[in-house]
Amino acid sequence: MSTSGRRGSASVVEGSWRSRRLDREHSLGLRLTVASVAAFLVLVPFALLALLVLGAWPPLFRLDASVTDALHGYALDHPAWVRLMSGWTDVFGPGPMRTAVGVVVAWLLFRRAWRLALWAVTTMVVGGLLGALLKLLVGRHRPDLLDPVARAAGFSFPSGHALTATLAAGVLLLVLLPYARHRRPLRWALWTAALVIAVVTGLSRIALGVHWTSDVLGGWLLGVAVVAATSAAFATWRSRTGRRPTRPVREGVEPELAEPGPDEARRGHA
Repeated sequence: MSTSGRRGSASVVEGSWRSRRLDREHSLGLRLTVASVAAFLVLVPFALLALLVLGAWPPLFRLDASVTDALHGYALDHPAWVRLMSGWTDVFGPGPMRTAVGVVVAWLLFRRAWRLALWAVTTMVVGGLLGALLKLLVGRHRPDLLDPVARAAGFSFPSGHALTATLAAGVLLLVLLPYARHRRPLRWALWTAALVIAVVTGLSRIALGVHWTSDVLGGWLLGVAVVAATSAAFATWRSRTGRRPTRPVREGVEPELAEPGPDEARRGHA
């Protein structure tokens, strides 16, 4: 084959690959491309933030210190605020959030949604391992306050509470959204609950003076990136089994979960 022929063939293949990646109807098309790009775009600011933390960038340190000092002063003057934040951080801490996901995984196994249960477990485990590894690699110390209102052990970046809350809220949201895809108020309620859990849990760690602001921001970013990446991987599996593309932000990662199974369908027609 001539050189021009090979170039022409290569351009056709390349054009075909690009067109498939942007095709709304293709199994590995636009939605999967958007999910993959989203995961990458979230990882970029996380990586930049981690580098700034490792390098002890003075402007970031000053920002962290100013926020911590302001919130610590408020906490010392308002014991009720401390009790509220302590209660929240306990209720939505890593242990309770992992337990909640575990309950949902058990329910998915009962429903025989094996791959969805595996996705939920994988998301939590991968995110948790990444968070623990990064804590050791970065080795950042927590705020050292003269009169602390709370204490926490271990390294600081990224915040384990913020990371776990984001992972769990994302998993629970994407599992439950199929039941709200035709009910907009319920869908908004699920999204609001997920955001409130992730955001307030992270803020509670700053308010109690056990994390810097950038620690919590890092936990949020890493959590979102992991959920986006595992969701994209799950979408790839769906496409390879011939299932239709999904809109995760509207109908979750497995819309068929809300559809009646064979036994339920038979009971409904009885």
